[in-house]
Amino acid sequence: MISKLIEAIYTKVFVNIIVNRSSTNVYIEVCSRNNVDQSDEKEFESISMNEKMHDFIYSYTQDTPYFYISILDTSQSQGAIPTCEKSQMSKFYDADTSTYICNSNNWAHYSSKYDLELLKNSYKDVGIDFIFSSFSVLSSFFKDKIDSTMAMYILVEDNYISLSVFDNSKLLFAKHLDMEYEDESSLLIDEEEEDEEDFDLGESVNLDDLDVDDDMDSLDDLGDIEDLGNIEEMTDFEEEGEISDISSEEDDTSSLETEGFNEDYQRYSLIQNAINTFYKDPKYESKFIETVYIADSIGVSSDLKTYLEEDMFLSVYIRQLDLSSEICELAKEEV
Repeated sequence: MISKLIEAIYTKVFVNIIVNRSSTNVYIEVCSRNNVDQSDEKEFESISMNEKMHDFIYSYTQDTPYFYISILDTSQSQGAIPTCEKSQMSKFYDADTSTYICNSNNWAHYSSKYDLELLKNSYKDVGIDFIFSSFSVLSSFFKDKIDSTMAMYILVEDNYISLSVFDNSKLLFAKHLDMEYEDESSLLIDEEEEDEEDFDLGESVNLDDLDVDDDMDSLDDLGDIEDLGNIEEMTDFEEEGEISDISSEEDDTSSLETEGFNEDYQRYSLIQNAINTFYKDPKYESKFIETVYIADSIGVSSDLKTYLEEDMFLSVYIRQLDLSSEICELAKEEV
């Protein structure tokens, strides 16, 4: 009774940390009696705890003993499996080096013990109360569909893709993919292929066929290099500068569009490979996938949807997801 009265005096503060590719988002809600009194969010140009991040969090937690700090697990070692029976778990992951949590007594999500301890140690100055799996976010966000629909469910983060296949709340398959790691692997393969092509090209050149004297004679026909300076100069230097600036802007825009295209195509390729694994790996109870639900936390382009629909004949539905807010709701449920 006394604890309830004390709790009513203080506000509850929920701190939610999302680590992105090159930055960290910290989202904070201040609540009293189940109402949100205040919310605040900041992005820090760091992927680890620094002084500015610490001070921002402390400014909200210093006046109440009831604060809860949550973080999204982004470790590559995490995953989910279609069983909660210990005797079956070893078929899917290394149970000795990982820890797991059961969901609805029929599937579990897991992560490496080492990675979890590393995460806790990285934020020891503020303390971590909850570490949420991407699969917890995914299953909570699509709960209305998972309980009644056979489909693939995908969470798209800044640098990760978490996907799962549920059939009326029963997990059939899951995969957590690190885009950067997968991209580096593909680049290594591409470089090896290019090296082989270059080597073959070099062997095909016959040095005896090259007539160096003829080439030198052709250079003489150009005349003196100094004569090139007699070409009429540009009369309006400012116009030339404007042209260069426009060209530079067009190059920047083209670069951004190309990057977005490459990332969306990479996501599509990873999803396609995962579906192939689901169909072919005998560990999984494979069923034909017709529908895909995507939780989009970063704002993917329409290209990803187009790839999946036109190349794989899937029905694709995209929902926008505020990842920080979703983590906060999961923390509230725990409290």
